[in-house]
Amino acid sequence: MFFTLEYVLRFWATGAKYADHGQKWQGRREYMFGFYGVIDLLAILPFYLQMLFPGADMRALRILRLVRVLKLSHYNSALEDLFNAVKNEARSFIAALYLLTIAIILTSSLMYYAEGDTQPEHFSSIPASMYWAIITLTTVGFGDISPVTWIGQVLATITAFIGVCTVAMLTGIVASSFATQMARRRVVYESQLREAYKDGVLSDEEKKMLLKLRTDFNLSEEQIKSINQQVEDEIKQSK
Repeated sequence: MFFTLEYVLRFWATGAKYADHGQKWQGRREYMFGFYGVIDLLAILPFYLQMLFPGADMRALRILRLVRVLKLSHYNSALEDLFNAVKNEARSFIAALYLLTIAIILTSSLMYYAEGDTQPEHFSSIPASMYWAIITLTTVGFGDISPVTWIGQVLATITAFIGVCTVAMLTGIVASSFATQMARRRVVYESQLREAYKDGVLSDEEKKMLLKLRTDFNLSEEQIKSINQQVEDEIKQSK
């Protein structure tokens, strides 16, 4: 019932997005058919379907309740930040995944020829060997399949090193994109703060604008204090 109330309130409130243009239902339609609107609807849908069809087997639909986890992105921008980081570095990310795919095909092929005769139940073909290659390259290494020949053990060692390098590469790409994204947000907030300080006084509208930027950019209190202090010091020096 709480999620239902939230859905109704969000549906109604998003009409304010186009209230000035007299098109309130346009904003509501955007919410209904947008990503978050669909997630909110799927979160409450199994409850009402079970009420409408009490005798029906709804066990498969109950898994839709798990989408409530995605509703956390309404209140925290971390998930959105992650998607943006991957999107901004899409070409680098695809290039790294391409290298990972090549490594999987190469190592599984070599392991098939090295261990196929010794362990036909695990390395019966190159596609079957890909399971071992994937869990080794991703540094998981369940241990349920391991080479027994010396050639296989050497290949497994090399594969493990390649896996560490690949994971480090993917992690570095995302981390670099996160850092760039945060630096860009800091620059935007800082430029807006300088613009607001041009007349020497922050008006209520400017304070609201800066507060909105801080919320949208998910800047911490320490970051805001550092930026404010830097801008104020620059203004004092210029005078």
